[in-house]
Amino acid sequence: MALNGLLNLLNVYKHRLHFQSQIALRKSYFSSCETIGSCRHGHSVTRGQGGFNNKLIPFQFHPRLGWPVLSTIRASSTVALTSSRLSSLNRGPFSVVSDQDIQYFNKVLQGRVITDRDELETHNTDWLKTVRGNSQVLLRPKTTEEVSAIVKYCYDRHLAVTPQGGNTGLVGGSVPVFDEVIISTQLMNNIISLDPVSGALVCQAGCVLETLDNHVQDHGLTMPLDLGAKGSCHIGGNVATNAGGIRLLRYGSLHGSVLGLEAVLPDGEIMDCLTPLRKDNTGYDLKQLFIGSEGTLGIITKVSILCPQKPRAVCVALLGCENFQKVLDIFVSCKSFLGEIMSAFEFMDSQAMELVKENLSLISPLEKYPFYVLVECSGSDGNHDEEKLTRMLQAVMDSGAALDGTVATDSTKIYNIWSLRESCASALLKDGYNYKYDVSLPLDHFYTLAEEMRERVKNHAIRTVAYGHVGDGNLHLNFTTAKYCPATMALIEPFIYDWVARHRGSVSAEHGLGLKKRQFIYHSKTPSAVALMATIKKAVDPRGIMNPYKVLPENIKTENDSSLDDREKM
Repeated sequence: MALNGLLNLLNVYKHRLHFQSQIALRKSYFSSCETIGSCRHGHSVTRGQGGFNNKLIPFQFHPRLGWPVLSTIRASSTVALTSSRLSSLNRGPFSVVSDQDIQYFNKVLQGRVITDRDELETHNTDWLKTVRGNSQVLLRPKTTEEVSAIVKYCYDRHLAVTPQGGNTGLVGGSVPVFDEVIISTQLMNNIISLDPVSGALVCQAGCVLETLDNHVQDHGLTMPLDLGAKGSCHIGGNVATNAGGIRLLRYGSLHGSVLGLEAVLPDGEIMDCLTPLRKDNTGYDLKQLFIGSEGTLGIITKVSILCPQKPRAVCVALLGCENFQKVLDIFVSCKSFLGEIMSAFEFMDSQAMELVKENLSLISPLEKYPFYVLVECSGSDGNHDEEKLTRMLQAVMDSGAALDGTVATDSTKIYNIWSLRESCASALLKDGYNYKYDVSLPLDHFYTLAEEMRERVKNHAIRTVAYGHVGDGNLHLNFTTAKYCPATMALIEPFIYDWVARHRGSVSAEHGLGLKKRQFIYHSKTPSAVALMATIKKAVDPRGIMNPYKVLPENIKTENDSSLDDREKM
């Protein structure tokens, strides 16, 4: 496992998603999957040497969203309307879009008002194909002033609006529930400024994360977050959902990286807090209200974000181990031996590895193990990093924490190893319907949830798959069935959220609450905390037009009301 050539990887971050878009799949990718059990594909893998089969063909990708085309799995039009599926959810007291409203929008936006039903379909439906709204109009402003004008008009007309970025959200937060007006930031994609000395980047909210990363890397910087959806997601949506991703371990959350922002409030007023300063201790830090608000307090139109220096050397190790305790032992060793150069620590269970091998025909460089650990190191001195990584690997091998491993120091193998982890979300969709959960848990209970849920749904799901960011306690737990099954859902919810609450976890680690999780907010927040959130929402948006039916539950409890019975299931 020699570690050579680390300095050749100056641009590994820049190209990671480009590789992901070229991940090869067999031509049978969109064929029906008949085998549920283990599938070895007849490949011979040399133990610990990282061999990969490169005779692969590219994904078929959606030209706009960047995600794999899913039309052969389930067309948008076949997804049930959310309003009909949640029959107990009542439409708010909002107006219905009229011809006069369309005329006004056309006057302001001139040719950027979409009413074609076919084009609206992709914006009405989330990319998981689990929720679908019925909006009759999509607005595509280019400037903050245009957003202000149309939002003020909607406020005066009592028209509900849904802000939308790249529409890569996973909890139904970025699509309408009923017929809300969709306001897209897709055309608000200008990079305004970059200070290469301080690292402060200022841009419009519709800039795609990968585009920003490419831009700042040309100046020796990198974006402080990295997501599997970086080729499609917008920075405004990232901020609005407080997106996490694999770099959070190294650079922290967006609450620390965002220096300032500009937002249009529900009444159309423009709130300008777009400072490039790292220190500004004057009054309430209002930007923090909008980070993670999921478009319920206003529409973020511009962002100022701090970009750290781009690593000069990067390498990745993939390790196999026999149980989850060994995963934790390796994590402790990595913190001790690698320190500041550890930039990611991910895990996959054996079911996750089998998932990408069976559904996407990807090849693992290791034999089959119960658990896999992916460690990424990035720093400024390749020789220094190599020495640290070598000591760590020797220690975990000698202790028995790792049974096998391979190190990637060239771009092709790094891409291949990361594809195993980052392709899990796409591979799950091959099974049919994906019940997706994103929770935070103390590490001593982290994988126990997966074990209990796997036993609970074993006769009702094709597979139960666990992977995630061990470094920040974020578990991604997924279940699949051929199509949506109420019986399976009844086994999962509310049991999974009750379990998380009992173990003092969070029902949403990084995906947000959106529509799907809003009724479970009390599993992670006290009634007084939720009541204060509702007070803030009422003060900022007294007419409730901004992304209604999201984040906050339909009924706000008092501190004395501790019942958790009024849950809706998605």
